[in-house]
Amino acid sequence: MLSTWSFPTRILFGPGAIQPVGHLVGEELNLRRPLLVTDPGIVACGLLDRLTEQLQRAKVAWALFDRVEGNPTEASVFPGVAVYHAEHCDGLVAMGGGSALDAAKAIRLKVTHPLSLEEYDDLKGGSSRIAADLPPMIAIPTTAGTGSEVGRSAVITLEATGRKTVIFSPYLIPSVAIADPELTFGLPPHLTAATGMDAMTHNVEAYLATGYHPMCDAIAIRGVEMVRKYLPLAVKQGENLEARTAMMAAAIMGAVAFQKGLGTVHSLAHPLSTVAGMHHGLSNAILLPHVMRFNAAAAADRLSDVAAALGVDTRNLDACQAAEAAAVAIEQLNATIGILPRLRDHGVREEMIPQMVPLAMQDGCRLLNPRPTSAADMEALYRAAF
Repeated sequence: MLSTWSFPTRILFGPGAIQPVGHLVGEELNLRRPLLVTDPGIVACGLLDRLTEQLQRAKVAWALFDRVEGNPTEASVFPGVAVYHAEHCDGLVAMGGGSALDAAKAIRLKVTHPLSLEEYDDLKGGSSRIAADLPPMIAIPTTAGTGSEVGRSAVITLEATGRKTVIFSPYLIPSVAIADPELTFGLPPHLTAATGMDAMTHNVEAYLATGYHPMCDAIAIRGVEMVRKYLPLAVKQGENLEARTAMMAAAIMGAVAFQKGLGTVHSLAHPLSTVAGMHHGLSNAILLPHVMRFNAAAAADRLSDVAAALGVDTRNLDACQAAEAAAVAIEQLNATIGILPRLRDHGVREEMIPQMVPLAMQDGCRLLNPRPTSAADMEALYRAAF
């Protein structure tokens, strides 16, 4: 089997990493008027000022698109494309959580690619339609969750399908990622918890995915250890630099690792965003232990490794016992960081489940899950988590 392994993202990592952004934009990338892509919350809390102050010092002009939604749709993309062209921009700087970074990637794609976003759907071979002629982009995460700053995908909900759609290409990888953990200091505890469990899910699902990539396996299992150790501390002490730094690294590690693949947790979680409006990381947190139990029949040995990374003493446990202990450890972690365990605790209604099942079946993430999933399996997993 032929595999392609790639770790190409340039990452500026650490406290104060945002300070050279003006030099990066104006001198290294030679941009004269980038489009800043973000969401209203980043503007309101003053984080965008951290970016614009550096651009002003470097005498770099910019245009602003700050209307990215929490779960981005085409409304987070096409108006941004219009601003890009109207303001004669020559690159992008995205700042925010995964939604802002994904929306910026889609804007970046559309400023040079004429087809509809549906034509770039990875499930439909869309990656072959994406060429290298994309403008430069800097990605600046303000959460430690998606790892989109190093990822090759943008996830956008499309009107044509009504589902979250993965647009994938190595050309979508940002030119530079600026990972400054100090930008996450103000993230509220509930969002720290939810985004942190997104990182945990990426690492766990990447380790379990059927793709062959031992380097990603090593990164993923270490990412699990780091989230287990540092997420409770980051939730409890929002300005703990050690915890915030470790969580930002673990989020990046999860996104690097899931080039190997993801799994059924993500296929179940995506419809929860489009149908129920749930935060993606929160959905992942609740679903993860249920899917781990489902996967135990096919991946008990790997789940035993996950259990050890979660701090379980597995020496006297067989693989099946260790797999169950791993699921319990995730449930205990959720409880520690304040995540309620049932979908209904977060506004999901039982009548939504039949609507979400076909959307979950259409989602490509499940194709690399270690245990195949049928529509009946999807419904049973939703009901188990409900």
